[in-house]
Amino acid sequence: MSQLIIRKNPKLKDVQMITSFSGWMNGGEVSTGTVDYIKNKLKAKKFAEIAPDPFYIFNFPGSMELVDVFRPFVKVENGILQDFSFPKNDFFFHENSNLILFKGKEPNMHWKDYADCIFELGKKYNLKRIYFIGSVAAATPHTRGIRLSCSCSEEKLKKEVKNHGIKFSFYEGPASITTYLTYLAKQKGIEMINFVAEIPIYIQSENPKAIKTIVEKLAKLLNLDIDTTDLTRKNLAFEKKINQLLETQPQLSEEIKKLEENYDQEFFDGKGGFEEWLKRKGIDKL
Repeated sequence: MSQLIIRKNPKLKDVQMITSFSGWMNGGEVSTGTVDYIKNKLKAKKFAEIAPDPFYIFNFPGSMELVDVFRPFVKVENGILQDFSFPKNDFFFHENSNLILFKGKEPNMHWKDYADCIFELGKKYNLKRIYFIGSVAAATPHTRGIRLSCSCSEEKLKKEVKNHGIKFSFYEGPASITTYLTYLAKQKGIEMINFVAEIPIYIQSENPKAIKTIVEKLAKLLNLDIDTTDLTRKNLAFEKKINQLLETQPQLSEEIKKLEENYDQEFFDGKGGFEEWLKRKGIDKL
């Protein structure tokens, strides 16, 4: 029996889907935060889910510090159990844009069955394309723009992505569920594009700048009417707080200056050097 549970049947056709996962590639809550933001802006409604069994390990042997991330979440107040939550894998829809949003937790087991649930739902609404949003910690400064990298299920998609100024990924190593979905999507004739934001390795909290960058890219690709003014304000407050904290961390501040120099050098080298960049912008040197 499929673990896919469809509770409503919205009027959707030729849909596109944005996917996010907690766990791997969700640093700064960029993956889940982006989908949450778009969902709230569009007032997208939940209509389906993937049941948690048998995709997760709950009783992993080891110390409490090691295994706590595998256990379901509970909440007890004043001696009374208030909540018991298994991992959630929820689908939301927005009819006007024929868009499905998926927010899930990367499964520990039975990847094929889990992926089949996603594609089974997609087949019902003639799924055309999947986007995945993720992030990785990198040697990048918080004072510069967010760098995005991309991987695609097929060559023809690269031309479309390149027009948005996004570089392409080079990677060899352990795979995530999104890589597996990309592999399956290609077999099924469904396009899939994965965007990964580089976020500063020295910041652990939610990263509104990265979320804003990806939301704006997706809004252009999907023709979504989304105002990100609130994210701009949130990011200004975020950076102000980081800069205040750095005043008490002179050693880290010096390292960030080096990251800025490396970032700027890479930027101008990629643009043909500083002189060429000024010429294209029509800027005269002082």
